Amino acid sequence: MEKITSFTIDHLRMLPGIYVSRKDYVGNEVITTFDIRVTRPNFEPVLNTAEVHTIEHLAATFLRNHKDYKDKCVYFGPMGCRTGFYMILAGDYTSKDVLELVREMFVFIRDFEGDVPGASAKDCGNYLDMNLNMAKYVADRYIKEALENITDERLIYPD
Repeated sequence: MEKITSFTIDHLRMLPGIYVSRKDYVGNEVITTFDIRVTRPNFEPVLNTAEVHTIEHLAATFLRNHKDYKDKCVYFGPMGCRTGFYMILAGDYTSKDVLELVREMFVFIRDFEGDVPGASAKDCGNYLDMNLNMAKYVADRYIKEALENITDERLIYPD
């Protein structure tokens, strides 16, 4: 079997950032998958499931209510390695195209107050595994360390 593309990226050189993971075609439509890398793989501890779960709920809610992207959001969810998230949008985009969207989303998470959307037994299969304070911490750290003054090394996969 061939290695899938995501396993050919040098994770030892990857920094937290926003990367185009792949582009797929459904008929004539392009679907762009983004690698939103929040921690540095194999150098930093991975995210705990509680903050990952909370970020997932908040980011999905943000995207599906966004004035410009709500009809383009296909998916937002965690990576199995717990170092980041995948965001899938209908359309042909670059990392720079969605930089402001990702920044807005993480500011929304950092500044969120109140009950996490969908964090109830009726709405979620594991609603007790949430940590809003840590999600806010992770979002703030990602904004400051990766998104502010972002350069190409955090927007384009390393060779």
